[in-house]
Amino acid sequence: MSNQGLVFIVDDDVGILKGIKRLLKQHGFDSALFDSAEAFESCDDFDAAICIILDIQLNGVSGIEVRHRLIDAGIALPVIYITANDNDAVRAAAVKSGCIAYLTKPFAAKSLIEPIERVAAARAH
Repeated sequence: MSNQGLVFIVDDDVGILKGIKRLLKQHGFDSALFDSAEAFESCDDFDAAICIILDIQLNGVSGIEVRHRLIDAGIALPVIYITANDNDAVRAAAVKSGCIAYLTKPFAAKSLIEPIERVAAARAH
């Protein structure tokens, strides 16, 4: 187990899940992988995570809607959205839902790691 924390990764692309898991491990973070909104929402241990990396398009389900359902359930973990289909309306909805980062695939490793490190540092203090 890492000393930095657990990050939930939600994406319907197994390659993305595995790639982000490797990247996080290199930076000292553990991860839990979810390949669908349904699998993620059935998780019952949200307290274990420091943040969520959430794809905006999950097999017909909106990651932004998933975020709203979490908030409605009282789960306010920081969210980093990732998407392959960027447009102004989606970006505005993502920002309005409250995210710590919005990244368009492909994105630089540093752009993903920096907000996670900020969350981990804030939780450590």
